[in-house]
Amino acid sequence: MWDAARSWVEGWTVSRRTPKPVDTPWGLSIRVGLPDQPVRHVLLDTDAETARDLVGSVTEPATWIKAFLAPDVMQPWFPLAWEPTDPGFLMAVDLRPATVRAPDGYTVATETADGVTNVRVLAADGTLAARGQTGLTAGACVFDQIITEEAHQRRGLGTLVVSALTNAAVEHGATTATLGATVQGRALYETLGWKTLTPLTGFVHRPPAP
Repeated sequence: MWDAARSWVEGWTVSRRTPKPVDTPWGLSIRVGLPDQPVRHVLLDTDAETARDLVGSVTEPATWIKAFLAPDVMQPWFPLAWEPTDPGFLMAVDLRPATVRAPDGYTVATETADGVTNVRVLAADGTLAARGQTGLTAGACVFDQIITEEAHQRRGLGTLVVSALTNAAVEHGATTATLGATVQGRALYETLGWKTLTPLTGFVHRPPAP
């Protein structure tokens, strides 16, 4: 499981075009560089004492800490200045070529550059209906930011995006994939053959304003 977890972190940094993750005593750290997420720490097989030491050392607002644990396991490590993020799950799949067939009125565009594949589904009027991307690493990839716009939901566009990303990943030599799924997204991915490996829980540092 830890190989899949590390693969997810590394592919996520490729997808988001951040610096590579840095090994730490608790797992991995990423300098994301965004106002709402300057730093992300990911715990890998970390004991509670090490995790508490990390939490106590964080002073930068909006710092994220993620771990492959259930929320009730992590909650006692965090004081009131930390807020939980939406629950998630680490999922994985062995990649196989998929059928890509857009519904009437939609078109699919796929582009790959610098290890990132972007798939965009456009409506007949040219507006964006759905999208997603992958970060490609050595022999694997991470599916990321798969979104269907509200006006175009329940038309199979999420499946279409995943299928197009799958084919692009296979063409680039990837054999396995991971992703961090929301509760809602998990149901879609399970229908496509993805397996849930572990919970994926996060907390964000939100200190009170001075």
